[in-house]
Amino acid sequence: MAEAEEQETGSLEESTDESEEEESEEEPKLKYERLSNGVTEILQKDAASCMTVHDKFLALGTHYGKVYLLDVQGNITQKFEVSPVKINQVSLDESGEHMGVCAEDGKLLLFERSWMSRWKSSVLHEGEGNIRSVKWRGHLIAWANNMGVKIFDITSKQRITNVPRDDISLRPDMYPCSLCWKDNVTLIIGWGTSVKICSVKERHASEMRDLPSRYVEIVSQFETEFYISGLAPLCDQLVVLSYVKEVSEKTEREYCARPRLDIIQPLLETCEEISSDALTVRGFQENECRDYHLEYSEGESLFYIVSPRDVVVAKERDQDDHIDWLLEKKKYEEALMAAEISQKNIKRHKILDIGLAYINHLVARGEYDIAARKCQKILGKNAALWEYEVYKFKEIGQLKAISPYLPRGDPVLKPLIYEMILHEFLESDYEGFATLIREWPGDLYNNSVIVQAVRDHLKKDSQNRTLLKTLAELYTYDKNYGNALEIYLTLRHKDVFQLIHKHNLFSSIKDKIVLLMDFDSEKAVDMLLDNEDKISIKKVVEELEDRPELQHVYLHKLFKRDHHKGQRYHEKQISLYAEFDRPNLLPFLRDSIHCPLEKALEICQQRNFVEETVYLLSRMGNSRSALKMIMEELHDVDKAIEFAKEQDDAELWEDLILYSIDKPPFITGLLNNIGTHVDPILLIHRIKEGMEIPNLRDSLVKILQDYNLQILLREGCKKILVADSLSLLKKMHRTQMKGILVDEENICESCLSPILPSDAAKPFSMVVFHCRHMFHKECLPVPSMTSPAQFCNICSAKHRGPGSAILEMKK
Repeated sequence: MAEAEEQETGSLEESTDESEEEESEEEPKLKYERLSNGVTEILQKDAASCMTVHDKFLALGTHYGKVYLLDVQGNITQKFEVSPVKINQVSLDESGEHMGVCAEDGKLLLFERSWMSRWKSSVLHEGEGNIRSVKWRGHLIAWANNMGVKIFDITSKQRITNVPRDDISLRPDMYPCSLCWKDNVTLIIGWGTSVKICSVKERHASEMRDLPSRYVEIVSQFETEFYISGLAPLCDQLVVLSYVKEVSEKTEREYCARPRLDIIQPLLETCEEISSDALTVRGFQENECRDYHLEYSEGESLFYIVSPRDVVVAKERDQDDHIDWLLEKKKYEEALMAAEISQKNIKRHKILDIGLAYINHLVARGEYDIAARKCQKILGKNAALWEYEVYKFKEIGQLKAISPYLPRGDPVLKPLIYEMILHEFLESDYEGFATLIREWPGDLYNNSVIVQAVRDHLKKDSQNRTLLKTLAELYTYDKNYGNALEIYLTLRHKDVFQLIHKHNLFSSIKDKIVLLMDFDSEKAVDMLLDNEDKISIKKVVEELEDRPELQHVYLHKLFKRDHHKGQRYHEKQISLYAEFDRPNLLPFLRDSIHCPLEKALEICQQRNFVEETVYLLSRMGNSRSALKMIMEELHDVDKAIEFAKEQDDAELWEDLILYSIDKPPFITGLLNNIGTHVDPILLIHRIKEGMEIPNLRDSLVKILQDYNLQILLREGCKKILVADSLSLLKKMHRTQMKGILVDEENICESCLSPILPSDAAKPFSMVVFHCRHMFHKECLPVPSMTSPAQFCNICSAKHRGPGSAILEMKK
């Protein structure tokens, strides 16, 4: 803050705590500037004593008894010679047509504007000492003298109250009263260190008598820290101009300090400080409490601090001022946010300028990553600014920091910018380089330039997998798929199959099938089988001829998909299964109808594959040899029994019994399992006397239980059969007992003439069968003596079973 009182451009405010080294972090509520022009001219010859503010003009009173009317810029428009002594207060009504003036001579004068803009004066009050202050609001005038505060009602021409002075120890001429109206009925009184908030209220009609129609009630009263020189309302808060005296630490003498302008929140018996500014006004060192005044313009929230040699205007800070303060405190993030929120209202600031200042601030602090990240939001789609910032990051060696945030679509920067960053990574960070190549579209930079740079680096490190993979990606961007595929296969990279599918590179892999199978046989086989039209089965088998294990994997998957497509290779597959995948040999032999059985039997016998040999012998019709192998090679009675059940051949059962008769474990197995296929008595009769058979009793009990179960099943079936037969017989009887309608539309199935005669009086005879066919009796053959029953000729001829006659009609 500038100390020189005469310096026009100097700061008008300071922190109230002068001992603080650092500036306050709390943002001030008001900003200040001096009122110059005509005011400067006046104060060179006179001294300001008071001021009042109207929407259209200002009125300034002086020590020499003059009142000047000024425009809002401070230019003089009119001058009044009011009194030979100091003007204590000037007050205007809302229209500006009435002006109240009080001076040191003790009179309160009322000036009224008349015709030709002339002013007529009259005395409102005198005789109680000097009138120190006067304030006008609506129909009410409040003024203060040495005794207290009076309120006068213009409409009723009555004085409605007198608020006496509290602290009589203070000289009223040195510590005058300060008045201000908050609204039409609320008066705020400041005197000494005391503040009173008074409310003008209407008196009830029953209480009036000879009293005024209104009265005043004090609704709040509290003390302040310093002497009050002026008051003004600010919404529900209060602006207080205070006179301050302090004691010097060096001399221990009291001196006049800078006046304070505080914003406080009034409470019932106290107040809360919101903000406080110490003001450097001209000549503050010689001023007393009476020398300061505070006036305000209610519509614009302007506050005028009046002192003998200075008039300072305090304004509520706008959004531009708020942003100024944030930038001063280096709170760029908040400043940027405030500008974005209020971009329609700010006049002095631009969002882009604040953003650029923020980026520079972050860079200066070494927070490169945050600065780079903010570029996305601040620089937006401005390509020129982006390029400028990239070069700035290059100068400080921080290209890597800005690389993740560069625009990749709208806008697109010059290719040189992207190439410059890629070269930076290529020199020091292969992984970061690879990441950018993956993330950036290939059209952002000159692909051939980057490819050559990578190849130059591979000359120094030819086996670097990161560089090789990245080179393959660059080849892919450049549509050089052959070179890309070569690298992917060398690296055994998972993307090789995706590359082949995406770009239809099947013609390029016909001689690389072994490499693909070695890399991932499962994926390779699926791909080859899905694209048989591009790479034939024959070509794949030929390519895998020297790698039978891979050939087997391919042919096995082919067989699983379709049992017939690879039938020409089924003979070859027998050996491949036998060599590499015996568990799947038997299923293959069972499912294939193209497999040469003799060849398969030969291979299985050579390798002693018993189960497979048994299956082949059985399939070739040599069941007895198959059974013999099961019993002699496998020694598995359960399997032998199961095989005999499948073949359902009596001779096989006989062979099985003969083989088992001298083997007690086999006998037990047979006793437990053959009860439903072979009469157990045949086996029991052949058992030698004295042969010890394990679990014989349990086996015999099971045979008996199985026999009883068979008997029960037969009896149950018999009962069901009899019940069903009876039910059907009853149904047939009911059906045959029903009548059959015969009318003129029915015909004889033999002669095809109407079954009924045209003349109903004539006698006739007809036969109707249960099958609904009808005949004239004379049209049917005469029944023989051996078979007197008659049958329907039509149903008998169609082998549907003869229908017997159900009705014979005669007339």
